[in-house]
Amino acid sequence: MIQAPDLPQWAALIVAVLVLSGAAVTLVGSLGLLRLRSFYERVHAPTLGSTLGMTLIVAASIVCFSVLRGRLSVHEIVIALFLTCTAPVGFILLARSALYRDRAERRLSLPWDEEEEAGEMPGKD
Repeated sequence: MIQAPDLPQWAALIVAVLVLSGAAVTLVGSLGLLRLRSFYERVHAPTLGSTLGMTLIVAASIVCFSVLRGRLSVHEIVIALFLTCTAPVGFILLARSALYRDRAERRLSLPWDEEEEAGEMPGKD
């Protein structure tokens, strides 16, 4: 049951541009994962790429099904909310666990570590 032939040409063009843009942004985020050097730099690119790419693809889905059904279709927003919440939170947890590991093994020196050793509290003047 393919309903794509029922989609008007103007809507198909909008959907195609949104889907291709979303796929391109996600690809750029994935390439950032490969190209960046440290783990902490690598965490940033896929989070932004996947979130923006997903937003564009969800927008394409909303346009497509709203035109096909003749009424506003917004149940895709639930998918977007779940993905927007889970992807960045997962990467934050990965970054915090790596930070904890690096600090425990004394592989990473951070500016606030030196302030704590000197008896100063970070953020307090």
